[in-house]
Amino acid sequence: MPSKIGNVVAEATRSKSEITRGRAKRVLKVGELATSVGSSYVWQALRWPFRSADARAKGMLDTHIKNAMRIVDRSKELRGAFMKLAQILSMRDDLLPTEALQVLSVVQSSVPPMDYRLIRKQIVRELGKPPEKLFATFDEEAFAAASLGQVHKARLPSGEEVVVKVQYPGVEETVSEDLRNVKALLQTLTLIGRDVMRQKIDESDVYRELEERLSEELDYVNEAKNIVLFQRMFRDDPEVLIPEVYPDFSSRRVLTMSLLEGYPFNEILNPGVDQSLKDWVAIKYFRVLWRQVFEFGVLHTDPHPGNYLVTYHPKLAILDFGSIRIFPDPIRRAYHQLAKAILAGDKAKMADAFVGLGFLDRGADAEPFIRMMRLMFAPVLEDKVYNPRNFKTVETAMEMATIGFENRLFKAPGHRVFLARALVGLDAYVKQFGTVTNWHREFKRAVDRVPAGKGGTGVGA
Repeated sequence: MPSKIGNVVAEATRSKSEITRGRAKRVLKVGELATSVGSSYVWQALRWPFRSADARAKGMLDTHIKNAMRIVDRSKELRGAFMKLAQILSMRDDLLPTEALQVLSVVQSSVPPMDYRLIRKQIVRELGKPPEKLFATFDEEAFAAASLGQVHKARLPSGEEVVVKVQYPGVEETVSEDLRNVKALLQTLTLIGRDVMRQKIDESDVYRELEERLSEELDYVNEAKNIVLFQRMFRDDPEVLIPEVYPDFSSRRVLTMSLLEGYPFNEILNPGVDQSLKDWVAIKYFRVLWRQVFEFGVLHTDPHPGNYLVTYHPKLAILDFGSIRIFPDPIRRAYHQLAKAILAGDKAKMADAFVGLGFLDRGADAEPFIRMMRLMFAPVLEDKVYNPRNFKTVETAMEMATIGFENRLFKAPGHRVFLARALVGLDAYVKQFGTVTNWHREFKRAVDRVPAGKGGTGVGA
């Protein structure tokens, strides 16, 4: 398993000078991928009657991993919308098992930068002048690259150190094509979710999620608004840093922000880093995330470690605001009500919250969902010190999936996917930091911070 993932990382780091264009080419490549993925599962199904249970399980896992590798390989070739699809798939535990999702996560962390000449042309198109005329200095080598754009360090004529996020040339032109092209692949994957993972998946929900996320993340004016929103949300917290936006050096496809310097989470996780600092980061991240859910109803949904820095003060810096989810205020209030009910053990109020969140219909049996919530929130239920590494994430997820399947709990509103993604990131971080504390009191503090009927930013109302 490790060698396979290592091979994916090595392949993903190969440089690609531009996005593969042309509807016919992209249709062909996505079509080939869908056919390969579908055929591999058909082949496994044909062999099932002649294999033992262990051999079936191993064969299916190998197939999942190989198909995840196929998706990674094709996404780094096509980039753009298709790469974003792979990233969205990497958090869909209802479509693929953990091992395959681990392979897909490589797409998020190993994107080769685009040739500087293409980036320079994009800046000229957007801002009217080349980088060397706009900035006092501009690093030609990108220090970060993602699915839709890359980031360069620069210095303004006035002396401020900044980062310039530039959208890949041609990426918008491929979006409508890719949205049509991925339908065949989504149909294949949802059939897998139904027949293999025993999950009822609505492919239209995945498609709509992809469409909405792409529309938002391709608009850097929208991202600039998100940054201003987060500045307002955390203006009372001196331990949270949000970058400043420079509108005169920004456009729909170029975003210039103040340079925030610090250590990425990966470095804080290294052996030898003082445990007290790790504990500060884990607890601060926990508090910041739950403030977003309960107090503001505005959630940073990309827990990638490169999106957070820790300064020497220490302070927590949040980066990259392209993936922000704003919940309608009734949803924010319902999550807050659910958290209060979980802590109080109030089944009736938990049931009301499930209805408000769209998980259950009025009058439906809430007991299966209550069992699932007790499993999920076990670390915060008791007023005692808890080691997060004792929480068995995979086993808990499997037990919750079994309860859901046995009770035919198939309703999965869109906000659930985004919160689940943020909570998976939270779980991973507190475990890696190894912070042993009274998580019940931390959670209760986050809940009690917002009085009933208060909170919200107004944007999601």
